[in-house]
Amino acid sequence: MSSKPIREPGPDHPITITANPKRVIVRLNGEIVADTRRSLTLQESNYPAVQYIPIEDADESLLERTATTSYCPYKGDASYYSIPIGGERSVDAIWVYELPHPAVAEIKNHIAFYPSRVDEIVEQ
Repeated sequence: MSSKPIREPGPDHPITITANPKRVIVRLNGEIVADTRRSLTLQESNYPAVQYIPIEDADESLLERTATTSYCPYKGDASYYSIPIGGERSVDAIWVYELPHPAVAEIKNHIAFYPSRVDEIVEQ
């Protein structure tokens, strides 16, 4: 039995996931790290919206899995990737929920980027 709390999104902590009709490009040090027309916009409570990109739409040769993990009671266990071309700034720059809680199942195997750890996340 897990000791980790599981919480459901609701009126006090809403989470919505919608398909983003725009192209999303993530760049770092002149390289395109991810480029997709299939991103999902996750809006959680009053936090800034986050783009979740299918991992297959990233240049996986630029990513390096790390041992870092975290837990969100609304989304589940997250694993992390660094982007070595970004140096120390881009350590643990990406997170992914490989087995998210059912309420956010759509983000399974989609990666998200910390904006401060890449040069830009552009929607066009």
